[in-house]
Formats: sequence, structure tokens, C-alpha cells
Amino acid sequence: MIYADYNASSVLSDEVRQYLKERLENGPFANPNAIHYLGKKVMEGITNSRQICAKNVGADPDQLFFNSGSTEGIATVFYSLLTPQKRNTKHIVIISSIEHPAVLNTAIHYQKEFGFELKILPVDNNGIVDTATLEKWLQDFGEKTALLSIMAANNETGIIQPIEDISKMANKYHVPMLCDTTQYIGKVPFDFEKSGIDYAVLSGHKIGALTGIGFILAKDPTTMSPLFTGGGQEKGHRGGTQNYIGIESIAVALNKNSEKIVNWNKILDKKLDFETQIKKEFPKIVIIGETVSRLPGTTYISYPKLHGQAIQIELESHEIFVSTSAACSDNDIATSPALKAMNINDDVGRGVIRISLNHDSPVKNYDTIFETLKAAYRKLEKLNKICP
Repeated sequence: MIYADYNASSVLSDEVRQYLKERLENGPFANPNAIHYLGKKVMEGITNSRQICAKNVGADPDQLFFNSGSTEGIATVFYSLLTPQKRNTKHIVIISSIEHPAVLNTAIHYQKEFGFELKILPVDNNGIVDTATLEKWLQDFGEKTALLSIMAANNETGIIQPIEDISKMANKYHVPMLCDTTQYIGKVPFDFEKSGIDYAVLSGHKIGALTGIGFILAKDPTTMSPLFTGGGQEKGHRGGTQNYIGIESIAVALNKNSEKIVNWNKILDKKLDFETQIKKEFPKIVIIGETVSRLPGTTYISYPKLHGQAIQIELESHEIFVSTSAACSDNDIATSPALKAMNINDDVGRGVIRISLNHDSPVKNYDTIFETLKAAYRKLEKLNKICP
């Protein structure tokens, strides 16, 4: 079996799996907010985990707050900056046209329910945000802009945005910037302080930790308002008894990912070789974002007029698991909004499959994927000629 859908979710890392076996066997288990010995031991584990995570992303521990994952983190930033009592004269929200639904749908909610003006920043045909237009917008109405949200790397295409350049613009015009770093952290070196962004988010299941755990980074924690007040946990920024096992798992995963990030170079080299081979075999192949910076283990590939789901089924019959787009829209055969934003036509858009490997995936997996994908394309080519 080859699992090639890491952008959707990583498998548990070996280090996390081993840690959990020992942790669940030996304890301790308690409410981390209890004042007795066991509670204090559990809280000590949370404190250590916070320090480990912060160190690995170039943040101060006081800037990092654990939650359930990126969707909650994104919702928290929007809630913190766009609540009606904070609106004042700032009534504009800017997001890119390739944002994850967690950003897009939240922005639409604030547009419909609270009257915020939503401006969608276009991208070019390579999927890179239009920074010239962004700078003009910030120059023209930056003082009226409550939030700018630009993702670091797209979950479908793997295309990486120039987030440090964008953050410099945002800072110049005093516009708070949220960056969805869900796909970025753990795959590309990231330093929160050096990035210049105001808020970043992560989901643990993207880096080999448990599902349902993540964190938000806030340059200035005093700007945050809690979605859940509860008992005032996480220094009042996120109420509810902490998921301490999940918290420990994300610290283990992130720490090990940082140690192994050099392994991505091998994956990147093999990926580029794979893409060269498949394009040589099939000149019609389109690799989305081929000429720009992408995540090292992500290939978003299309054979025009062949359906991506048919290709996915062929690969799955050989126990190779890929997706056709984002995991949350895998059942939709329409061209995805991200690809439409890049002016990708339906012949290409409906034929995409996403191959995403991890830093510790065997590089030989690309050889197997190549041979199987080649056979699938040959088979579907013939069927397409018979039944166009």
C-alpha cells in the first residue's frame, strides 16, 4: 500500500505512536487545572509541550495557544477582529481567491451577518497572489481594512505564496494579517517572528499528531477574544479542559518534523524526476504550478479530458491512495474554486489528482506511482477514444 494523501491528513508518526503507547500505559491522567499532584504533573506536560512547539516555530510560548485545529484558530482570529463592537470604521476584509473554505466561508459569514465588505484578491495563472493589486488596495483603503488573510501554501496545488513580502505590506499599512500555515509548517522552515505575520494556525493531524488538536500563534495575544470562555483555560484565550494527550502528541510530532525537515530535499528531487518522466510519456499532461515554488511532496497533475475520479479509482485498485482535490471536496467532480481562480479550464480541472507524500515516505514510492499512473492513463486514453 502507498498512502499519497498527506495533504489531507498525515498518518501518526512513528515517534507519536511510540510515545502514546508509553503515555497511555503509564499516565498520569488528571484534570490539568486541578491543584493536586497529578493535575500539576499533567499541566507540566502542557507547559513543556507549549515550549517545544513555540521553539520549533520561532515563537514565544506566550504567543501560542492550543485548540482543536486550524478551523478553530481561523474562526478565533475572525471573531477577535471582526466582532461588531470592534468594527468601528474598519469594515473591509481581504482574502485571496484560493483560500481554504475555513477562511472563505468564515469571511462570507461576517459579510452576510455583520455587513463587512469582502474583497477577493486575484491570483495569476500560476496561482500566486497579485501583490501589486494588494499593495494598491492597502494604499487606497488600508485604514478601513480589519483583516487580511493569505494562506502560506495551498492545500490543493501546494503552491507557496510570498508571505514575508505580503506581511511587510500589511505591516506598512497597519493591517492585521492572518496566515493559514496548515500545509506549510512542518514541510518548509518557518519562523513566526521573522515572518512578520500577526496570526498563524496549525492542525496536528497534518504533521503526524492526533486529530482534533492544533494551535494558534498570535503576535499580540491581547488582541485575541475567546470563542469559548469556559473556565478560562489557556490564559483565558480558550476555555475548556485541555486535550493534554493531543497537546503532547503535537509537541512530539512537531519536534521530530523539525529534525527531519532536511529529508524533504530527497522527496523534492524525486518528485521533480517523477514529473519529468510522466510529462515525457504524456506530453498533454498539465502539472499545476509547475514553474513556481511548491510544497516539496505535492504534485497536482491532470490529463485533460480524463476524469480525475476515474484515475483515482484505478490507482486505488492497486492500493495507491491519492485525492482528486481537497479532501473536503473529493466527491465534487466540478473544477475546484482554486483552479478556477487560476483560469484552469474544466478539461484540465476535472482531470486533476493530487499526489502528496511525506518527508519520511520512501522515495521509491514515486517509481511505483509512475508505473501505475502510466498504466491508468493508457487504459483511460483507450476508453476515452471509444466513448469520447
